[in-house]
Amino acid sequence: MSATPATLNPTLADLLSPSPDLLFLIPTLLVAAAYAWGSLRAHRDGRGQDWPAWKAALFTLGVLLLLITTQSRAATLTQSSMALYMTRLMVLAEVVPPLLILGLPRLRPDPRRGLGRVLNLLLDPWVALALWTAVIIYWNVPAGFNASVVSNTAATLLPGLYLLSSLLVWSVILRPLPTVQPADIGSRGWFGLLAALPMMGVASVWLYSPRVLYTPYVNALCLWNYTPLQNQQLSGWIMMLAGLPALALAFIQLFAWLIKLSETQGMPPARSTVETPDSEG
Repeated sequence: MSATPATLNPTLADLLSPSPDLLFLIPTLLVAAAYAWGSLRAHRDGRGQDWPAWKAALFTLGVLLLLITTQSRAATLTQSSMALYMTRLMVLAEVVPPLLILGLPRLRPDPRRGLGRVLNLLLDPWVALALWTAVIIYWNVPAGFNASVVSNTAATLLPGLYLLSSLLVWSVILRPLPTVQPADIGSRGWFGLLAALPMMGVASVWLYSPRVLYTPYVNALCLWNYTPLQNQQLSGWIMMLAGLPALALAFIQLFAWLIKLSETQGMPPARSTVETPDSEG
């Protein structure tokens, strides 16, 4: 069946029309229900200060964006637009995670027991960086991405990996669980800078490559009359622009760390004695 102009030029309403994906829908609804139950219980027990309204609002916004990104028709157009696909991945990696993490209540897990020990391991900066880099590099080299698109795991597995690995990265940057995350603002700034490099590197390759890198897109009929090469370059711009806020936050954290360092170590010690007129001459 040949493509029609309507299928190649979908409107925003077409892209946002419901297309349920139970693999994402069920876990998302369970997490949202657990959050709502915890909030109601905290306010009932007089611990509302641990669960303020602004946190609930951010978490709710993150859940809504997650549902829109994974439960709409846009999620089914992986092979028709690399740029649309990359927009979805960037929402899952750079928008949803910080909203969910900033929306978490004050939790104080014990790093020596149960869940606290697991979180202490997963939120180790080197573990989070290794997992994030593996996802970005492997699934964006031509062999990995081609296999993912052909096997149809690009529509389900890859978005899930982007979301989970990015949750770890943003958790290190924002430090929502200080009892299991002893890192100071300086180390978090350096971590954010390192974590931004793989994505910026991939985006640069897409922007400056003279040919289409991924076989499934070489002769694809792309949405909105883009050529495959234009589609790839647009994807590079989307990835690069999506990574700028996290990169800016890393520089802000590093700048704040340098200011703190200069205040504590760069100032000369105060003199304990004061010269009097009798000491002159």
